[in-house]
Amino acid sequence: MRMKKKLLSVCFLAGVLMVVAPTAISQVKAEETESKESSDTSAVIPDGVSIQGTDVSGMTYDEANEVVSDYLSQYDSVEFTLKAGDKSVTVKSKDLGLKASTNVAEKALNYGREGNLIERYKHQADLKSGDGKDFEIGLTTDTSTVKQLLGDKESALNTEASDSTLKHENGKFEYVAGTSGVTVKINKSATSIADYVANDWDGKDAEISLVTEETSPKGSEEELSVIKDVLGTYSTDYSSSSAARKTNVANGASKLNGIVLYPGETISVAENLNPMSAENGYALAPSYENGTTVETYGGGICQVSTTLYNAVMRAELEIVTRASHSMIVTYVDPSMDAAIAGTSKDFQFKNNQDYPVYIESSTNGSTVTFTIYGKETRDANRKVSFESEVTSQTDPVTEYVAASDQAIGYFTTTQKAHTGYTAKLWKIVTVDGVEQSRDVYNNSTYKVSNKIVSVGVKSDNAEATAAVNAAIATQDEATIKAAIAQWAGATTTTAPADTQTTTDAGATPDQSANTTTTDATTTDPTTGTVTQ
Repeated sequence: MRMKKKLLSVCFLAGVLMVVAPTAISQVKAEETESKESSDTSAVIPDGVSIQGTDVSGMTYDEANEVVSDYLSQYDSVEFTLKAGDKSVTVKSKDLGLKASTNVAEKALNYGREGNLIERYKHQADLKSGDGKDFEIGLTTDTSTVKQLLGDKESALNTEASDSTLKHENGKFEYVAGTSGVTVKINKSATSIADYVANDWDGKDAEISLVTEETSPKGSEEELSVIKDVLGTYSTDYSSSSAARKTNVANGASKLNGIVLYPGETISVAENLNPMSAENGYALAPSYENGTTVETYGGGICQVSTTLYNAVMRAELEIVTRASHSMIVTYVDPSMDAAIAGTSKDFQFKNNQDYPVYIESSTNGSTVTFTIYGKETRDANRKVSFESEVTSQTDPVTEYVAASDQAIGYFTTTQKAHTGYTAKLWKIVTVDGVEQSRDVYNNSTYKVSNKIVSVGVKSDNAEATAAVNAAIATQDEATIKAAIAQWAGATTTTAPADTQTTTDAGATPDQSANTTTTDATTTDPTTGTVTQ
């Protein structure tokens, strides 16, 4: 009988001749089949395998992952200082999404069970012979986490370029060079951080320079040298204002002085003037709120925006946003005003010229002036003017209301009258004195505000209270005063019918009523307080 010879598998592995018996091959295949048939939760790591020096033999995938997590936790308190030019932020490792660079737990679980047949056999043979396998934990960062972090920290890391500007002193312009800015390149910086942690980090507090780009300032000396001509100027008077209101006008005007607006740029006056607070240099001044007078910070600031509006109109820059006051003001004609009210009313304009323009403001305690400088490109014989036209008028009436907390005899104006108007502003262009065009520039509506007189009705005598209330119901002043005279007696002090308790000593004459108007804030009930 012929003897059957055992077949041997012969191959080269890593340059070494390997002779593998068929029984060994069968064993490797059987173990591979057993591994595939086992569930993820029941599969365990072979004996002799460790992760970063910790024996994980017999552990499941989840248990091995806990070993990796415990290893990463030692870096929780490590700080990274991320630098962008002169700015920096300090963050923890978890803020960068510190993680293992590969799935070490999965590699440990599959050791000896993946790769080609010979690789699997060799790995299993090494483990059985006592030659264990230790998987090191490489570190990196989570790119999406880092991108989110850098996006959130942009304001703390980026440095805006400071555009070149001018100083106007003694009738001459002086060039002031700007400074460059620094902007973080988020995607490239996220990749750079990951590479540093993976290849260069020693596990201790570290400083990383982010990838940035320099942003150049606007405005060369040559570009700004064209600013020489007056494009538009306007002044308004605030000499009769209170000291507090004068403070607000001067403070607000100063915040708009010296601004260079480059071609295509838009400026928000509200953004430059806000916040209306003591910390921002504003004083408490009388303001109108729903037709009554209150003390607010920044009272009078709308005279600043209005004066600038008129200078901008004459410079023929583009008006982006402008709103009229809710009630009439007295320092300009109807439709020539521009109100500021928090974020609900703003005055914005755009430099629609081919050259930069320079905004200059000045105050002297009685007059506020704005002048727009630039390069004059309009024909010298062309003139622009503006005319206000009142298109309707609504006269206020007097309302008498009962004041239950005031004794009979109290008769006081608590809200002053304002005449309501609708108006339009005409822009008129002449050439050599001959009118070429007359167009509507804006339309404005000013609400009527009735005079409100509060009448005291408080009394221990119910009949007296009823009698005064009945007189108030007639809304006839003579009847009301007669009832007061009858029931208040000689001991009652009665304020004159035209007396208002809250006025501004620095007020200017109100063209809409025969009373004294306050230099104050006008409030639109639908939009909030408007700082007049």
